[in-house]
Amino acid sequence: MGELVLVERRDDGVAVVTLNNPKVNALSQALLAEVHEVAVALTADPPGAVVFTGGERLFAAGADIGEFGGPAEAAAIGAGFHRALNAVAAIPRFTIAAVSGFALGGGCELTMACDYRIASEKAVFGQPEVLLGVVPGGGGTQRLPRLVGVSRAKELLLTGRQVKAEEALRIGLADEVVPHEQLHERAFALAAEVAKGALQAQALMKHAVDVGTESDLAAGLALELTIFEAAFATEDATIGVESFRANGPGKAQFTGR
Repeated sequence: MGELVLVERRDDGVAVVTLNNPKVNALSQALLAEVHEVAVALTADPPGAVVFTGGERLFAAGADIGEFGGPAEAAAIGAGFHRALNAVAAIPRFTIAAVSGFALGGGCELTMACDYRIASEKAVFGQPEVLLGVVPGGGGTQRLPRLVGVSRAKELLLTGRQVKAEEALRIGLADEVVPHEQLHERAFALAAEVAKGALQAQALMKHAVDVGTESDLAAGLALELTIFEAAFATEDATIGVESFRANGPGKAQFTGR
């Protein structure tokens, strides 16, 4: 797509999105524009699954401080973050953040816009904006409490404290921790496994979880009934049911349609 965000579509159905803005992978407005472009393209022509990754030492260090100024600049920066990360969250496939090092500020917010976070044992997460006298502008005040709970999110946001991998796993900010040298192997293997599945059903379930958890239980259950019915109109549902009847569970060869 561009020079700051690299995209590789693998033969196993996995798209790998790599942030490429040395030295610290700062999330400049130019990089965020490319993230948005990539996310829109992956939504229009979805792969089987998506892995977002960055540098070995720095997944992403956050916003480009050189672009900071007054309220007018802040409005533009915040809008760029929201546009890009909301597009990432809207990709209708399983998205995995493979976090090898520091994911701070906007970098942490990018991981939280993904569905699942696999952390290297060397990974560090944090929202240190308060140490600059500012607040997160890429969803940190909203996605963080939804992952770790309100009280813990307030503590992390108000202190700017950084969280190492094992603590991130314990509080729900990371979903897995693996040895550093196995990070990409594990992320790609999980993504490839998911990519072989019933992709239309996966997209429907992701939508139901994302929308349903933002509403009350009754509305969420009503949405589930809608997607339950919609799933049976897919080719994969026919394949899956027929395969189960003939061969038992876990042997269906889905087409993704």
